[in-house]
Amino acid sequence: MLIVHKYGGTSVGSLERIESVASRVAKAKKEGNDIVVVVSAMSGETNKLTDYAKHFSDNPSKREMDMLLSSGEIVTASLLAIALKEMGLDAIAMTGGQAGIKTDTFHTYARIESIDPTAMQNELNSGKVVIVAGFQGVNSNGEITTLGRGGSDLSAVAIAGALKADACEIYSDVDGIYTTDPRIEPKAKKMDYISYEEMLELASLGAKVLQNRSVELAKKLKVKIVAKSSFSNAEGTVIGKESGKMEAVLVSGIALDRNQARVSLRDVSDRPGIAAEIFTKLAEEQINVDMIIQNASSDGLTSLGFTVTQSELAKAKEIIENFDHDIGGKSFDNDICKVSIVGVGMKSHSGVAATAFSALAKENINIEMISTSEIKVSMIIAEKYAELAVRTLHSIYELDK
Repeated sequence: MLIVHKYGGTSVGSLERIESVASRVAKAKKEGNDIVVVVSAMSGETNKLTDYAKHFSDNPSKREMDMLLSSGEIVTASLLAIALKEMGLDAIAMTGGQAGIKTDTFHTYARIESIDPTAMQNELNSGKVVIVAGFQGVNSNGEITTLGRGGSDLSAVAIAGALKADACEIYSDVDGIYTTDPRIEPKAKKMDYISYEEMLELASLGAKVLQNRSVELAKKLKVKIVAKSSFSNAEGTVIGKESGKMEAVLVSGIALDRNQARVSLRDVSDRPGIAAEIFTKLAEEQINVDMIIQNASSDGLTSLGFTVTQSELAKAKEIIENFDHDIGGKSFDNDICKVSIVGVGMKSHSGVAATAFSALAKENINIEMISTSEIKVSMIIAEKYAELAVRTLHSIYELDK
């Protein structure tokens, strides 16, 4: 079998942990598997390098930041290769570029355009363990680019797809995907299997185990992902294609996203194009708008509300100020959160949303905004009710059983 392992920052957070990873990789290799390992920087390293840059500049060049930040993963890859060689295994460390990863030209948030797996395949054919520095590639100009936070997951899935690997095992400090955050609800259960669609929703809605771009790519390339812990031998959770029997499970998981802020606009001029103008300006500043609610017009005026991430609220305020002549009143609130229920079974069952609304109402939790899709219902509520809402929904859908 050809297996891609990916180890996150906490898994390689010290020399001792890198040695432990080397032992795990060596065991998998000795069992007769071909192994490619994708590694992140040691935990805290990327932040440390960023702080170094900010010592010299408040706005460092994105090109130079890519050069700087990519070194963190290269260090980990090199150390792991050295550790494996000392264990008697032939291993080679590669940068993203050496592994054949080609990206577009956007620095600090590049997208993978193609992978030429020839160099990796040649090393595998010679019996080596291939270790690739995650989070990076090279663009058409030969310059190093990085893929954004969580980009090592993306590297691993893309490499697994290019090599037609049997599985891509993502190792972190948790042993799989849970029905909700166990730190909030101790009764949360680890799932044996979850569909790409459900995992994509959970990842985009606040679950931190997998980066959503990597799940999207896995679905596209049909890469089987297994989320596992590098600190135990537990089976983990398989992420794969949806199966018919999954429809029997009404709700699979509850996600919580505390990184939410709401913009409320009152007495907005109800003229054609006003909403388009506002959201176009937000998009031009790369501000991702999530939920949007617009009330019916009255006396030529309407109300408009939408959510953004807390980190983008200040910039959103600046943009809204430029529309003062069209807006009678505005308010901004970051004491909110988004709680969501996710499950492919929702497509074939009615009343799922009503159950959630009733359960929250019994706890006197007011729902301020609602967004739905085929397999999810998201609700904006006051942040102070976040954990109560998660536990209530987890119980009402019997996810602890």
